[in-house]
Amino acid sequence: MAKKNNIDRRSFLKVSSLAGGGLIVGFNFLTSCKPNVKPSVDISKLNFHEFNAFIKIANNGIVTLFAPNPEIGQGVKTSMPMIIAEELDVAWDDVYVEQGDLDTDVFERQVAGGSQSIRHGWNPLRETGATVKQLLINTAAAKWGVEASECFVKEGVIYNSKKEEITYGEIAEEASKGEIPANVKLKDPKNYTIIGQNIRNVDIDKIITGKPLFGLDYKKEGMLYACVVQASAFGKNLVSFDDTAARANEGVVDIFEFNNKIAVIANSTWEAMRAKKAIVANWDDGDNLETTEEYSKKLTALLEGKKFRTVRKDGNVEKAFKEADKVLERVYDTPFLPHNCMEPMNFFANVTDDKIELAGPIQTPQNTANKIANLLKRDVKDISLELTRMGGGFGRRLKGNFAIDAAQISNIAKKPVLLVFSREDDILSGTFKPALKYKISAAIKDNKLTGYHVKEAGINGNMYGLIPNFFPAGCIENYQVDLARYRSNITIGAWRAPYTNFFAFAEQSFFDELASELNVDEVQLRLDLLQNVKNTKDKRIQYSAERMEAVIHKVVDKSGYGENKDDVYQGFSVYYCHNSYVAEVADVVMEAGIPVVKKVTVAVDCGIVVNPLGALNQIEGAVLDGIGHAMYGDLKFIKGVPQSTNFHANRLIRMKETPIVETHFIKSDIAPTGLGEPALPPAIPALANAIKRATGIRLTKMPFIEYKEIFG
Repeated sequence: MAKKNNIDRRSFLKVSSLAGGGLIVGFNFLTSCKPNVKPSVDISKLNFHEFNAFIKIANNGIVTLFAPNPEIGQGVKTSMPMIIAEELDVAWDDVYVEQGDLDTDVFERQVAGGSQSIRHGWNPLRETGATVKQLLINTAAAKWGVEASECFVKEGVIYNSKKEEITYGEIAEEASKGEIPANVKLKDPKNYTIIGQNIRNVDIDKIITGKPLFGLDYKKEGMLYACVVQASAFGKNLVSFDDTAARANEGVVDIFEFNNKIAVIANSTWEAMRAKKAIVANWDDGDNLETTEEYSKKLTALLEGKKFRTVRKDGNVEKAFKEADKVLERVYDTPFLPHNCMEPMNFFANVTDDKIELAGPIQTPQNTANKIANLLKRDVKDISLELTRMGGGFGRRLKGNFAIDAAQISNIAKKPVLLVFSREDDILSGTFKPALKYKISAAIKDNKLTGYHVKEAGINGNMYGLIPNFFPAGCIENYQVDLARYRSNITIGAWRAPYTNFFAFAEQSFFDELASELNVDEVQLRLDLLQNVKNTKDKRIQYSAERMEAVIHKVVDKSGYGENKDDVYQGFSVYYCHNSYVAEVADVVMEAGIPVVKKVTVAVDCGIVVNPLGALNQIEGAVLDGIGHAMYGDLKFIKGVPQSTNFHANRLIRMKETPIVETHFIKSDIAPTGLGEPALPPAIPALANAIKRATGIRLTKMPFIEYKEIFG
């Protein structure tokens, strides 16, 4: 759109929120919107007026809202527009949602990761809707010759004190040319009519009827398909290859080497995959091609060694342990894990001399565009990136190596290509949850906890800086967290609730053991420790003792924890991460001598719940994900080669094994926080603690199914 009233469309208004990681979320008024996902009904004939990068209003009152962040199944394509619609004051039935493309001039922090989309977008999205609402009111008031303060809105209709009324649609064109109001008033949460309601997923009809949404659905005229031959093991390099038989296959367009890989381009996915199998590739002997057992020994050696990086140290831990009457010490062991996304990695790229077109499922579109621009020595402004819905991610689509491969292949071939990984390709070039070991030690003096020491040893990675400042930091006078790392060729990356996912297992299992050693109630032990951190002046502390207490009391009450229940064994845990608080109780029964989890009760404080239906989906999915991977998840290596490359060998939880998940939210008027990840970490220790009560056996290693004395 051209400039109107001398407004600079690109720089007029930008709202920023800098909390928790330097986020800046922006919107610019009267900027051209770029739709890329057609709404579920035909609205192409409507006359829309653009207000900003998020909002278009048609003459008949229909509103199109643009969802800025990648949709990975966490529901932000529904919940983020809900926030805008609430402050805009329109009926949700009149709203249609489209996915925004990558555009950091009008959208910022277009990232799906860290359970941060809603938290960081909360105020900017509210102000987006409220500002346009006020602009519409001001326009109507001027038209009527009344004060704007005399007007109010209900579901897209503006009223005044004279009982006159006008719809958003009727005033939209005129309002879109008006002066942008500043310092708009936001709604009181008690007046919300959309936020807090159960709103179904805006894509649900397309999902269940198989309409194009995902990266694998992407089509472009003239597009070819590409597959990649990966190294046969992590740490090996390509020496040579023979593609004679592969080129003889029908549909093959080209085969070439790039970046220690071999690209196969064909007219269809099937033809590319068939030709790929016919390539004879020779790899060198590689370097550091270790097995799972060797990794385990190296991590143990690190825990027993002295080479650590201390990330938090309070008091005098050495003195506390030296003076202790006794020391409780346990080691907890977790394996590598793949991400197991249902939609294999894929990405579209069309690299030409003039521009670079990208499209596909990616959690970090801007970072990916930057990497491709640097790799191809191009200006990032030459890149357009269309976001598709993701068929799972859990951190796998953060680094985007598959998108970079697609761009390289297109650049070499000078053709538009959709790169598609097989499940095996994904594993052979994947990023994994790192194998980790934790040693936790407690110093006990006069039957009191006087010292607490955590040591972590990890493959290629360690817990990030915030975790040492989570509970029980600040609760124990002498407290220390040390980290050690072993370098390997195996690539690791974020896996749903990074590090907290299995550190919670170690910590919350250990607290149950500590309570037993001290002969105190395990819930009361945690509550007592929380008293020590109240009113702390330590700015490093990331959590609220009061909010953690609230979820503890809620889950105990709702689960009946501690009551005598015939043949039901319960396990408790509580954890803070991703700015949210979750307490869980797992109910286990013995069936044919084997412990079976039947129910998990969850208490959650995530601030204001934007969409309860979506929130429940996130919590239930996270709990089942945690329990499933705790029970069965594993990825072993033999000389650098992953041994479970597809679902036939990569054991996941079955539907018949899933427990009932009962969720209870803490009513709150605090700004919302994350939900995609926080319910996963405490699910694992809740189950482990319940199994301990049921069998008398303490589980310290995953997957639990390897405890043959319990599971046969």
